[in-house]
Amino acid sequence: MARPRTAAGRARLANTRLAAEYPDAVCELDHRNAFELLTATILSAQTTDVRVNLVTPDLFARYPTPAALAGAEPEEVEELIRSTGFYRNKAKSIMGMATALVERFDGAVPGVMADLVSLPGVGRKTANVVRSVALGLPGLPVDTHVTRLAHLLALTTETDAVKIETALNPMVPAAQRGDFSLRLILHGRRVCIARRPQCGECTLADFCPSSRV
Repeated sequence: MARPRTAAGRARLANTRLAAEYPDAVCELDHRNAFELLTATILSAQTTDVRVNLVTPDLFARYPTPAALAGAEPEEVEELIRSTGFYRNKAKSIMGMATALVERFDGAVPGVMADLVSLPGVGRKTANVVRSVALGLPGLPVDTHVTRLAHLLALTTETDAVKIETALNPMVPAAQRGDFSLRLILHGRRVCIARRPQCGECTLADFCPSSRV
């Protein structure tokens, strides 16, 4: 087949190919609701999803609601999340987030982007994770994998995460943006690995401008 000539064409084909490659792509942070995902995503900064998943069962068993977490003793929260790194700052963020949910949103996680990013510890990436995974709303989280693959596929030359998101959004149907991000992340972890890309095994190699095949 002819190689797409435009960034939008490459994005559409990448979306189709990755959907076939990873049909069951899911967020790898364990959660049962939007509050748990929001908390887990804040904790995931500078650590792995695997590490976060090891600490959140005890954290959520102890503090299952925003109100419970908002009223916690900081030292107890810090001890529960210590292994995720930067635990003092993270404890402050998740407790501040929980307090804001209770005081400003009746204990519910809001869906509006402006409301989400007004919460302590929440930036656009975290907000987009929660919107797309837990709330069923459009959202395209941009992390290091999404950034790297967007550049390799020549979808954008932007380096700022918000500008990358803005560039990619029109290229993918709104309802598919979260899944597209998840699949780019999985592909970046499993095949298009930063230090040793497996171009010979890549489903995008035949049209990727950076392919070594």
